Amino acid sequence: MARFRRKSCFALIALALVVFLITVILKSLSPEDNNFGSQFTLRLIPSPREMEKDTKVVVSAKPAQMIQAEKPDSLNKMQDFPEPNYNVHAFYYVWYGNPQFDGKFVHWDHQLLPHWDPKVASGYPTGQHQPPNDIGANFYPALGPYSSRDPSVLEEHMRQLRTAAVGVLAVSWYPRSMNDDNGEEIDNLLPLILDAADKYQLKVVFHIEPYKGRDDANMRENIKYIVERYGNHPAFYRYKTSTGKFLPLYYVYDSYLQTPDVWAELLKPNGISTIRDTPYDGIFVALLVEEKHKNDIQTAGFDGLYTYFATNGFTYGSSHHNWRSIKTFCDFNGLVFIPSIGPGYIDTSIRPWNSQNTRNRINGKYYENAFNAAVEARPQIISITSFNEWHEGTQIEKAIPKTWGKTVYLDYLPHKPTVYLELTQKWAKKFSEEQKKWLE
Repeated sequence: MARFRRKSCFALIALALVVFLITVILKSLSPEDNNFGSQFTLRLIPSPREMEKDTKVVVSAKPAQMIQAEKPDSLNKMQDFPEPNYNVHAFYYVWYGNPQFDGKFVHWDHQLLPHWDPKVASGYPTGQHQPPNDIGANFYPALGPYSSRDPSVLEEHMRQLRTAAVGVLAVSWYPRSMNDDNGEEIDNLLPLILDAADKYQLKVVFHIEPYKGRDDANMRENIKYIVERYGNHPAFYRYKTSTGKFLPLYYVYDSYLQTPDVWAELLKPNGISTIRDTPYDGIFVALLVEEKHKNDIQTAGFDGLYTYFATNGFTYGSSHHNWRSIKTFCDFNGLVFIPSIGPGYIDTSIRPWNSQNTRNRINGKYYENAFNAAVEARPQIISITSFNEWHEGTQIEKAIPKTWGKTVYLDYLPHKPTVYLELTQKWAKKFSEEQKKWLE
């Protein structure tokens, strides 16, 4: 036993000497010779090239003006996206806010709107949503209750739009120092949006909301402001007319609230506030709701019409079976026809009494049927209601499953959160192919 212990001691001493000698030899080598150490370290610390890539991903940490500086590098990545179809427009809303960027939640805390009939209203809940878990929407965004001022959100939105092959954002817009009843001023966001859009080769048009006191005179001033402030930006969209001119295009929401004679003062060549044949001329597109609005739109001097609502059958204009006859009317009168299609509709999170206007998405089938009806009408442009109007459940932006208390949000299952972006890409390509056939 003693002999065995002596042998063990000798073995341990020999092993210690070997370890000591190896350590001395390794220390004598330069870092370049020590391949084992360098390769192991590279697994823990990214190379300078990898670190450079990572810093470019964190867009939210960079000033807006640096987006332009990154453009040459970002363009190399554009080959990963489908070509943008500039005849596919998506209505885009920038009225969302959260405490991190805005000091409070904006729009996600939307009020529950009462029915106009007090007897009906008494049967439904009232109050206001309480984000972040309780939001004014029937679906829940993959980005959570985000802020439209967050550069990383804008970056992600542009990536999603480009993935969908959408070419143009129709940004909901109020004049300076004005906003909707639930939001904040948004005009100061336009420079960020234009820069973000340009980075992804997207264009921007203005979707002019029915701001207080809207008439021909202040509309002219607001159009002048838009052109002078934003008209030289590379992302500012211009429509090529049949005469070869490139003019800005404007969607005018709820245009029927002003009478045709008021609009004629702005849109007819002999109007008091005429914008025609001036540096501020453009393509003005009116909202078609009722059938009688077709003649009003023509009389007012508008250049085209759109239908906006995603609810098939809700209005004359939003009814798919009317689109071919509307297109015939537009062709006869030299108007641009822009049907609006959507993936579905549900707004009971803010209008709990409005379930009769809900349109089930049917796992994407509703959206595809709408796209097909629009393409068959052979329009110049198709508009999508919407990219992110979460209150009315018309969004194609990514949504995720979520349950909070007794609230179970709707989602896109069994499909992925990207399903409506993928369907949009599919139909944007088909629309482009069909338009080429029409010109043959």
